[in-house]
Amino acid sequence: MDLRKLKTLIDLVADSGIAELEVTEGEDRVRIAKFSPAPAAPTSATTMIATPSLAVPAANGSSVTAAEVEPEGHAVKSPMVGTFYRSASPGAASFIELGQAVKPGDTLCIIEAMKLLNEIEAEVGGIVKQILVENGQPVEYGQPLFIIE
Repeated sequence: MDLRKLKTLIDLVADSGIAELEVTEGEDRVRIAKFSPAPAAPTSATTMIATPSLAVPAANGSSVTAAEVEPEGHAVKSPMVGTFYRSASPGAASFIELGQAVKPGDTLCIIEAMKLLNEIEAEVGGIVKQILVENGQPVEYGQPLFIIE
């Protein structure tokens, strides 16, 4: 792929509302992703997505939104973009279950990225308090997957 085509693709991603573009041309493959430190304001009503805000009562009587509540414990985050799987194959038992004790190095899940299966291991020991992702769901880099206390 020549430099002019690449520049055109970069400009397309920069000027549009898309966050990522992947193009395959023969044996050439290009993936362009746009990351911004702060979310941009939507440009039209069609790009707005409403998300419900769950209010949780705080100890002092005020309410706190769900986004402000930090889970206690160690958050195991996804080291890559891919598809989350709790077991090695569709019929197999899950690597871990809620409430199970894990130690560092135990396999927690698999993330499939570009047809490669990557085992995600526990970084710390403890009890699995939360499983934050459903089986087969796509995950992003840095997205919390589990909470271990």
